[in-house]
Amino acid sequence: MTFLDRTFLGSSLSTWLVALAVSAGVLALLWFGRRMMVWRLRRLAERTVTQIDDLIVELLADMKWFFLAGVALYAGASLMTMAPATHQLLGRLLILLLLIQGGVWGNRVISFWIGRTMKRRMEEDAASATTLAGLRFISKLLLYTVILLLALDNFGVNITTLVTGLGIGGIAVALAIQSVLGDLFASLSIVLDKPFVIGDFINVDEYMGTVEHIGLKTTRVRSLSGEQLVFSNSDLLKSRIRNYKHMQERRVVFSIGVTYQTPYEKVVAIPSMIRKTIEAQGRVRFDRSHFKEYRDSALVFETVYYVLSPDYNVYMNIQQEINLGLYMKFAAEGIEFAYPTRTVYVKQEKE
Repeated sequence: MTFLDRTFLGSSLSTWLVALAVSAGVLALLWFGRRMMVWRLRRLAERTVTQIDDLIVELLADMKWFFLAGVALYAGASLMTMAPATHQLLGRLLILLLLIQGGVWGNRVISFWIGRTMKRRMEEDAASATTLAGLRFISKLLLYTVILLLALDNFGVNITTLVTGLGIGGIAVALAIQSVLGDLFASLSIVLDKPFVIGDFINVDEYMGTVEHIGLKTTRVRSLSGEQLVFSNSDLLKSRIRNYKHMQERRVVFSIGVTYQTPYEKVVAIPSMIRKTIEAQGRVRFDRSHFKEYRDSALVFETVYYVLSPDYNVYMNIQQEINLGLYMKFAAEGIEFAYPTRTVYVKQEKE
């Protein structure tokens, strides 16, 4: 008996050497074959406009080394004499590696599709982009759940019993993490109901800013002063939210007061003066202007008009022009703005 004829774990050393040589050859073939295909397809993809070939290149580049090594080792092991249980175990391990590799590819496909769709729709419909962000999380969660169940089934675990047990245990876990689940379901509610989306300007109580990110637990808002505000999703939906992004126009109510010494004919003319000043501005719609009431030191006029834009800067620019216009008109007509006065009583003592 030669040295190579000696047996080890049921196979001769010569069989072991052949198996190792086959495994090394298959691994080298798969490794270099993958690199060559990625290189050639990437060059072809750079010449085309479609992104499908880019996805194929990414999928080939994402072929993990442990999957290639598992295929190579299984190819070499198939040449050896081994117990049926060992051969079955190797087959299950190969299926497990295939499921993991499938999870990597599935994750890549989901990210590619959702990312491309979000990029295309962000400028057209921010609400759709927000919905897609939630859809990406749900899709990946379902993918990983299916892979886990298939992997357990591959190793002989009774999935039906496991799912039943998980359902009972899930109730206990849900009671322990109520706040986390509350934020999670609030996140899904935001994604599906769309009270606001990324890019909207919202007001929550005394805080306001632009929505930057809607996560599973928190929503992040960039305030006007620059800092980032972080809200819990469940607390956010319990608050009164003002969404200015969907406002088509802005209703403006303002009041001015003139002194009691203003002549009657000028008091009558003031609403018309205010109307002409407002209508001289662009992007506005005049509603009304009335002599509203008598106050302690002023005759008060209330005016309502609409700015045909939700932009706050546009509103402030228009209001500033109205204020300056009224200031000039009142000065020309000799009308004085009222200001708070205080009456002082002087008591004279008898001599």
